[in-house]
Amino acid sequence: MTEQITHPAAQPVELLLRDCEIRHERRRGPGGQHRNKTESAVVIRHLPTGIEGQAAERRSQFDNHRNAVKRLRLNLAVDVRTAHLADAAPTPLWRSRCHEGKIGVNAEHEDYPTMLAEAMDVVHARQCHLPGSAEQLSCTSSQLIKFLKKEPRAFLWLNEERRKLGLPKLD
Repeated sequence: MTEQITHPAAQPVELLLRDCEIRHERRRGPGGQHRNKTESAVVIRHLPTGIEGQAAERRSQFDNHRNAVKRLRLNLAVDVRTAHLADAAPTPLWRSRCHEGKIGVNAEHEDYPTMLAEAMDVVHARQCHLPGSAEQLSCTSSQLIKFLKKEPRAFLWLNEERRKLGLPKLD
């Protein structure tokens, strides 16, 4: 049986963390008199890519761990391209969240990094041809642009890729 290859941002948290190193650190931040007495900051490094997610804004190590995982998944979505997965798009997750040309997911939802990775992979594989990318993803070009704008780094990436290809910048 062949194992299905997925984007790292799409992996369940338990599988993703198997490929990660987790550190706990002391940092400045909230905590009053407890500041610098506990190692509540969490840094999660994805070993295959070197990409990290960090959180230190809470006193709770548990809360910071959860936020660091979210940030790691988002960083992986923005920074890792998987061309072979673009051919398989749209995934069942994407189809379940895209109806009548509209993409229905909040940037804070746990599905967002997975969907962002998929959208960016398709756009990359299609050399920033947005109408073709949107058609493959069963949405409109304007919805795809709006979706990418939810993560400023993704939109910056899109414009940088377009610049490299000699295409006009999007606003």
